[in-house]
Amino acid sequence: MMTWRRPSRRAARSEGPWAWLAAGSVATSLALLALLLGLLAVRGLGHFWPAEVSLVALDDGRQLAGWAVKESPLPGGDGRERLYRTGNRDLDGAIWDWVDLDEIREVSHPSDLVVLERRRWSEFIGRLEAVETESGERISGESAWPALERRLTALEQHRASIERLRHQVIRPLVLRLEAGEASELERERLSAAQEQVREQQAALPKDILILETVDGRQLRQPLTEVTDALQPNAMGVGEKVVAWSQGVWRFLSEGPRAANTAGGVWPAIFGTVLMVVLMSIFVTPFGVLAAVYLNEVAHQGRLTHWVRIGVRNLAGVPSIVYGVFGLGVFVYGIGGHLDDWFFSSSLPSPTFGTGGLLWASLTLALLTLPVVIVATEEGLARIPESQREGALALGATRFEMLTRIVLPMAMPAMLTGVILAVARAAGEVAPLMLVGVAKLAPQVPVDGEFPFLHLDRKFMHLGYHIFDAAFHGGDVQAAMPLIYATALLLVLVILVLNLTAIFLRHHLRSRHGTLSK
Repeated sequence: MMTWRRPSRRAARSEGPWAWLAAGSVATSLALLALLLGLLAVRGLGHFWPAEVSLVALDDGRQLAGWAVKESPLPGGDGRERLYRTGNRDLDGAIWDWVDLDEIREVSHPSDLVVLERRRWSEFIGRLEAVETESGERISGESAWPALERRLTALEQHRASIERLRHQVIRPLVLRLEAGEASELERERLSAAQEQVREQQAALPKDILILETVDGRQLRQPLTEVTDALQPNAMGVGEKVVAWSQGVWRFLSEGPRAANTAGGVWPAIFGTVLMVVLMSIFVTPFGVLAAVYLNEVAHQGRLTHWVRIGVRNLAGVPSIVYGVFGLGVFVYGIGGHLDDWFFSSSLPSPTFGTGGLLWASLTLALLTLPVVIVATEEGLARIPESQREGALALGATRFEMLTRIVLPMAMPAMLTGVILAVARAAGEVAPLMLVGVAKLAPQVPVDGEFPFLHLDRKFMHLGYHIFDAAFHGGDVQAAMPLIYATALLLVLVILVLNLTAIFLRHHLRSRHGTLSK
């Protein structure tokens, strides 16, 4: 016979709604993060996919070709309109066209439509009628497109050869000449290289493309202004994947053009990573030494308590304040004195008395210093006192105890501070505008000339590149896909830098058996 028992008061109590609330908050945060990354990936990487070009016939007999971008209600609220990107800025004065959906008679996708990416005037959308060679031969019909592909490949080879000559030979010699260190032999080499560039430029194909828009207007386009040519409506999936891969690679490996609304972001990638690495090198030793002094050396009195409060408050100071401080102290103060002492022959053109990579890295190191101090000090405080006392009892000096016992066990906490510093510094834009970032700096601060790393040069930054293209561009709508792609790239760069530090932290935590988080 079963008997009923009163539940024990000691039974484990439910955690209530708070556990579900915390789990829901984490799940919501992860979902929003995935949504953000998905939006950036679709809008950014989708820009490089060769989408089909639509040929739109209107009721009034007009025709246009382009890509549908978005739809919205008409201003009067009666009906909808669609925005097409039609290109051909040199012919139409704009690359956008709003079309009333009720006026569209037919939408088709002819396979003979071509898209030419040009150095100027954005892309051309229309048909290729013929190719006029330098010798006067006219290639038309079905042979025109293969002829264009062959000549464009040859043109790219010529361009690559000229760029290599400029970067590997001419630029180093010009820098030595400007510094007054070039010998007579180097001057002759520079003249010969410049003459070789002029000869190669003269040897560039002088072909002319005869183009026609879908509404019957003709255009004579020099081949030297064309950077890429596609027939999206005639391409298979495999060809589109190859074209997409090439577009992504050009975005990652080339420099910007057309006021940062076209081209690639390689100088910005390099500048961002180099600045973050230099910032980490500057901030880590000072942050660790300050934390060690506060936790292990200084007398734990009222003054130390107030110093800790000040350090924590510094973490909340707006970043633009650090930018003003860096401009006044680093650029005009230290940099101006360096110019007076060592670069007086270059004045009034400043060398270090203007914004550059060094001052930007130091400013961001100062910005992230409180984060590293706080994280390192918390890691030091979690190390049991028995570890210190055991080392001292075995005869170790206080310095040996710090360097061989305490600091290795606190290394994961130090790397946690560095991770937080990298995450903040890589995305900062406001202070960089005052201390060294540039709208366009196609040359990276590292080259083959001594001292190889040029800390005085301005540099490009992914965050500032996004800001400039979004707010200072002439056509924000045209630059929007590249803004999404650059934002995704900035997130990935920060992720890679953080994962590297996390891996090192996990390795050190496993090696030293510490409980630091």
